[in-house]
Amino acid sequence: MQETPTHYRRRLSILIPLWLFWPHGNTIAAQDTNTRAAPNIVLFLVDDMGWQDTSVNFGSEVTPLNRRYRTPNMERLAASGLKFTQAYACSVCSPTRVSLMTGLNAARHRVTNWTLKKNATNDRPHPTLKFPKWNMNGLCPDPGVEGTIHSKALPAFLNEAGYHTIHAGKAHFGASGTAGADPRSIGFDVNIGGHAAGGPGSFLGKQNFSAAWRNGDRIWDVPGLEKYHGQNIFLTEALTIESIASMDEAIDREEPFFLYISHYAVHVPFAVDDRFYQAYRDRGLEHTESMYAAMVEGMDKSLGDILDHLESRKISKNTVVLFMSDNGGLSASGRGGKRHTHNKPLSSGKGSAHEGGVRVPMIASWPGVTTPGSKTDHPVIIEDFFSTILEIAGIQNAQQIGGVIDGISFADVLRGNPEPPSSQRALHWHFPNHWGPKGPGIGPSSSIRRGNWKLIHYYDGRPTELFNLETDIGESKNLATQNPEIAKSLADDLREFLTDAEAQYPFDKRTGKSKTIEMR
Repeated sequence: MQETPTHYRRRLSILIPLWLFWPHGNTIAAQDTNTRAAPNIVLFLVDDMGWQDTSVNFGSEVTPLNRRYRTPNMERLAASGLKFTQAYACSVCSPTRVSLMTGLNAARHRVTNWTLKKNATNDRPHPTLKFPKWNMNGLCPDPGVEGTIHSKALPAFLNEAGYHTIHAGKAHFGASGTAGADPRSIGFDVNIGGHAAGGPGSFLGKQNFSAAWRNGDRIWDVPGLEKYHGQNIFLTEALTIESIASMDEAIDREEPFFLYISHYAVHVPFAVDDRFYQAYRDRGLEHTESMYAAMVEGMDKSLGDILDHLESRKISKNTVVLFMSDNGGLSASGRGGKRHTHNKPLSSGKGSAHEGGVRVPMIASWPGVTTPGSKTDHPVIIEDFFSTILEIAGIQNAQQIGGVIDGISFADVLRGNPEPPSSQRALHWHFPNHWGPKGPGIGPSSSIRRGNWKLIHYYDGRPTELFNLETDIGESKNLATQNPEIAKSLADDLREFLTDAEAQYPFDKRTGKSKTIEMR
């Protein structure tokens, strides 16, 4: 566990005024901070977890995949809070994480693909397109670093408000050799196992969480967990133990805390978690899918351990717990079985603009505010977490560098007071990059959802797609030619947003001209 050499943290009594917004029933009431403490906040983020990778049903009916996975603690969290059936992230990891930390849409912060090494793009070659010089170095607090976005991150705001800020697990905010590779540089007091890489060298303590076993680049080695090297322990468990210890430090000091526990699970390289693996083999799952299911259950155990500890320390009623995944479940490669089917009834998976790549499981529990066992169809997107967490913490009028925050707080949804569907704004995605694998919805694209309609524009010449998600959640029927007015309206909205965000576009290799949003 690494602590920052210069703490941003200050005592709550010093920086927060005597009045703080705090929930009472379904309203927000001003309370003296001496009579009601600021809420603790736990954000539990899972890597590459699909919408169906759980026994919690987020759709209209229980599916075979829901029956496959065992996630009793997700069920427990859902029973205590609010289940979001239409929650969205980006289709790959770094864009999601930077949007979460800054409140900005990926089109605006320009970390549109995953990051790793300084000044190095991870775009794969494309036969007809050249890709823009996106922010491949990621999020960075230093405005002097070329190729990075300079923004104030969520933990820095919380830190200034007196929160002890804890990062545990996957960071993936900035490339190696930049300040953003260290979570402590963006406002976290403590960093447990986070660095530039978006996956672990290994999930196994016996392999020192290192890529050495597969002759991999050592950039993937998980740092700071040497005390577990050589032990028979899974990475998910080690991160949970360290997270609980760091929470205890804040609890003992009577400081509010923000725990961002961002698991490397269920990212590749899969490994056998001996605690759960054999049960799935006994049920007839093949080896790869048994590893995957066991990793899901191990993640769920971590959630349960965190919830148990909050209860044992008697702070559960003053702790908000948010659960989310960073993109859709892996399906184009690396899994057992047929490709692009692992998120059914959703189409495709990670890396895709289709629902399987961007719709993710989400649960929120705010004691005294969320109605236990409730659900909402209100659409939210990852940058909304930034504004929501600031509101929960009582931080008002936060200003982002650049003057724009795209995320909109869903705190009113948690209170049971969502906006009417007619007033919901559009959601936007922008991926002017080339991830690599092929499949439905995978490729350089921009997309928009407004109401039940979703439009995807491809930059590689494929026809524009228009789907009605209310009647076709699997995105099997392209309605663009049948509904030209709707398609044009969505395309115009998308183009206007991207123009406002000063978004980057791919280039045509043959002409050198920038691609734009044009109906095909």
